[in-house]
Amino acid sequence: MPKITYRSPDGTDTVVDVASPGTVMRGAKLNNVVGIEAQCGGSAQCGTCHVYVDEANTLPLPPMHEVEDDVLYGTASPRRETSRLSCQLPVTDAMDGLVVHLPEAQS
Repeated sequence: MPKITYRSPDGTDTVVDVASPGTVMRGAKLNNVVGIEAQCGGSAQCGTCHVYVDEANTLPLPPMHEVEDDVLYGTASPRRETSRLSCQLPVTDAMDGLVVHLPEAQS
């Protein structure tokens, strides 16, 4: 199972084994990672699963869809170049070692 690291704003890391197939959001919710609200349940409508992919990431990520791009303009924490909705990041074995940073606020 791929290991995903969720880094909280205070620098605390929570490393979780996330089943594939799944999403980075689902992995957080199933493992009680604090900082991912996911109010819409993963349908890319609320933006409360906003994460910042670690800037050092070299792992393959899917391209951003237009809907995800639009939702990221309405998130509670500022959008950055590395912003993604964790519900739109499917977990594959190739994503082992992914690090995502949780924003200060989700709503």
